[in-house]
Parts: sequence; structure tokens; C-alpha cells
Amino acid sequence: MSEQKSLNFIEQIINEDLKNGLSNDKLRFRFPPEPNGYLHIGHASSICLNFGLGLDYNAPVNLRFDDTNPAKEEQEFVDAIKKDVEWLGFQWDKECYASDYFQQLYDWTIQIIKNGKAYVDSQSSEEMAIQKGTPTQFGTDSPFRNRSIEENLDLFERMKNGEFPEGTHVLRAKISMNATNMLMRDPIIYRILHKEHHRTGSKWCIYPMYDWAHGESDYIEQISHSFCTLEFLPHRELYDWFLNQIYDESKVRPKQREFARRNLSHTVVSKRKLAQLVSENHVTGWDDPRMSTISGMRRRGYTPNAIVNFANAIGIAKRDNLIDVSLLEFYVREDLNKIAPRVMAVLNPVKLVITNYPEGKEELLEAENNQEEDEMTYREVPFSKELYIEREDFQEEAHKKFFRLTLGTEVRLKNAYIIKGESVVKDADGNITEIHCTYDEDSKSGSGSEASQRKVKGTIHWVSTKHAVEAEVRVYDRLFTDENPDGNKEIDFKEFINKNSLEIITGYVEPSLVEAKELEHYQFQRLGYFCVDRDSTAEKLVFNKTVGLRDTWAKISNQ
Repeated sequence: MSEQKSLNFIEQIINEDLKNGLSNDKLRFRFPPEPNGYLHIGHASSICLNFGLGLDYNAPVNLRFDDTNPAKEEQEFVDAIKKDVEWLGFQWDKECYASDYFQQLYDWTIQIIKNGKAYVDSQSSEEMAIQKGTPTQFGTDSPFRNRSIEENLDLFERMKNGEFPEGTHVLRAKISMNATNMLMRDPIIYRILHKEHHRTGSKWCIYPMYDWAHGESDYIEQISHSFCTLEFLPHRELYDWFLNQIYDESKVRPKQREFARRNLSHTVVSKRKLAQLVSENHVTGWDDPRMSTISGMRRRGYTPNAIVNFANAIGIAKRDNLIDVSLLEFYVREDLNKIAPRVMAVLNPVKLVITNYPEGKEELLEAENNQEEDEMTYREVPFSKELYIEREDFQEEAHKKFFRLTLGTEVRLKNAYIIKGESVVKDADGNITEIHCTYDEDSKSGSGSEASQRKVKGTIHWVSTKHAVEAEVRVYDRLFTDENPDGNKEIDFKEFINKNSLEIITGYVEPSLVEAKELEHYQFQRLGYFCVDRDSTAEKLVFNKTVGLRDTWAKISNQ
């Protein structure tokens, strides 16, 4: 018998419910984003959790938009969320909206008022805050708490009809002003908002609060398990109180359970703070490749596979913790290593002239695309007398452990010939403008000759100057210098913004990339993984650096 994987605490909850009589066909999960921003890496964990449970238990998963606040919600965010969920590889069963249930929620609310469990409060928000008390001091009853059912019904209907300005009245649940859980001290159920809703237009002048809409939406959709993050733990008591008001025992009663947030180092995963970065132009938009948004990571070149593998690896827990971003980058690197074609690009070029290579001669050399492929494929790369190499790959005088090109030593040009450094040309300031070398004509890679099999200590990449294609390359670093920019409430998180998080350079790539398409991944040999940006055109190629070939950040930050 194969070894069974150990269950996480959420799977244990589900299995316990199944053991206690919940029918497997009654299982239904949901992912419930609010369409007031783009999804981030924290949402990716929640998506993988809920849709992963759907796959594991062969149960449907709804995508439900919690669109109860028209002041902040837009269709743009709805479309972006759907795109992200699909891109991660998941398919929802039903596409739902809390706004689909506004009439049902209103009808239930009328019943709750008739049952004496809700009242219209006409205090200001400041008065209500004082009257609510503190965690160590009981609240006091609102002067409007004992309005008659008839008056509450009349006022609530007039609120719905738009007769009152925003802020004049709210509808509150009548629970207890002495509850130890502050959320149970007569919470607001409805507020007046004269705002156009992206789906219902101007039909409604009152909108339900999250706590009222969320659990009842779960109930309407017959969600069996409603999983949310730990900050909603105090809300569970209210979730259950609201369900008690309308629950019919013949139906599935949703169960709210909580898991810990997974925060990612060197970034923020608060939608409000991400929105601030966008609105204050610290980044170029929600899909800026430095952002922790799924769209930003997609644009940077992260793969859905890598994000899902990362989410599954960190799993879920009952305690919040900070995950090092280098773990996510490990999974990105691991996935791209399997799928990204190897190409040659030079990002800090210096000219290399092979003095004994025939003038005007050009040849096409064979280069493998990806040695990780099951069946090796090849492409042709043009070679000529003048090449670009990386400036870092040459030192006029080098120490013993420098295995790249120096004067008097040999290296192999990748897929080409063995060359020997002979001399340099410098400008008036002493900067090297050209490196002159000679090549061994018999040392061509793959030719099988004795010279081709000669061992040299280093191999460097190159691009033929005549055939090179100029490209803009965007090199990204961590967006924040501090691993937990959100961790110190005394310091504004923006104080930690890394001023050097983006460097734009001009490089040269081999001509096979001239028709590279948006989001295609490549390994620039010896440099890292790169992806074609959406700004790229036929006239101007633009690449984003996705991740280096190895984790250099850990070494730097530990120095």
C-alpha cells in the first residue's frame, strides 16, 4: 500500500464532517475575492487551497465576487481576477456575485426586523464608536435601539428608496452591547451608499456589509466549507449568528474555518498598500513586474506551475508567518529550467575581434535549445569575425581563479571555437573598447576533431555584432530593501522602497529572438531567465529579467 500523505488541518476538518454524516456530494467550496484590486500572491495560496480541495475531493468550486462596496469596485478588477484564476490552471463551477443576492438579502433582512432582531440607528459614526465601548468596557445601548418594528420597517424601506443622504441611518443587528466579542455589539448590516454599482447600476441605495452578505451568500450557494484567513476568526461568531436567523435544517449549513496568511518577504500583500504603490506611481501599474500581484508575476515571467508548486510547498498553517521570496524564486527557476530555450545574449557588451578569422566570412553554428528536453532540438546561430562578449568575461590581468578570457589564455566560445586573448584597444580614458584574439580553426564544437576535444577552463557566450539584435532589458531587484516592510507600524512601509529595484539597459540578443512573442520565456545563457514584455514590438524587443540562474540575494544580504 502506498504511503498516504499526512492531512493538513483543513482536510482533517472536511474528513471529520464526512465521517459524521455529511454526504460527499454536498461538498462545495468557493474562492470569494472582492473586486477592488488585483489578486496577489496571498490570494494565489487561497486559490490553490480552495480549488485544490475541489480537485482532491472531486467537489465543485465557485468563483464568487464579494461586490458589496460600489465605491471601490470595478469591472476591470473582475476581469483581471478571472484571468488570474484561469492562468493558474483552475476552472470554477459557477461564477457568482454577492450582488446577485441583493434582493434575497433584503427580503431576509425584512424578516429579521419583523423578528425584532434589527433596528435602524440614526447616530453619527462617531457617536456609535463611543457607544460601542472598548474590549475592557461594555457598550451602551443606542438611543434608537428600541424603535418599534413598524418604524424600523418604514425607515429601512425609505433608506432603500434613496430618501436619505449617506451617513444619516444604518441598519444594525440587535445582538448585545455587552458581548465580549466587539463584533457582536450590534454590528451594522446595511449602510446607505448613493453609488453606481458595476452590475446593478443605481437600483440600490443601500448595500449589505461584508459580514451579512458573506455567510448568507455561502448559504445561498450551499457552500459546505468557507475557508478564510485568520483575521476573520473573530467574525466566525457573527457568521454563525446571521446563519441562525435564516437557516433551514433541510439545507447544508456552511462552516467557516480559518487558516494563517502567508506573507512574502521584501514585498507587501495588502491590497490597500498595493493600490497606494500604483496611485502614487512608485510602480507602473498593478502588473508592474516588481509587484506581488499575480499579473505582475506573470508579466515578469513567473509560470503558473511555479506559483502553484510554491503554494503547495508552503501549505497552510494556523499561525501567520513570513516566507522568504527566494523560496518562490527557487520554484520559478526549477520550472523554467525545464521549459525555457537556451539562447545567447550580451547585456554589458565589449567588442571581440578574431584577428585570424577570414574577413567577410560568416558561418551558421549549431546550438542546442534546451539540454533538459527529452528529445534534443537545435537552432543555427550566425558567427563572424567580430562578436560582442560580456565585459565581465575579460580581464587584462586576472587572478588564478578567473577562468574566463585574459591575455595569453584560452577559453571556448559557446558552440563555436577555442580562442586566445592577444591584445586590447583602449580609448583616451583607458577603457577597453576592443579585445583582439586568435582562434583555433580546428577546435569547432561538435566537429569531433582532436582540437575540438581539448579541455579549456572556461566557456563564454557571445553574439555576432553584424547579426545582433538590440533589445531593451529590464533588470529587476526586490521592491523593498527590508524583508518585512510592513512589520514596523511606526515606519511607513514606503520608507523601505528600493530605489534601485529597476535598471533598464540595452543589450544584444541572437537573431533567433527577433520574432519572440509576449510572455515567451528564455534562458540567456550564464545570465538568468528572461521573458518578453508586453511593451515589446517588432521594432524594439523588450525583455524582463525573471530570475537569476542561482540565488545571489541570500549571499548579498548575509554579508
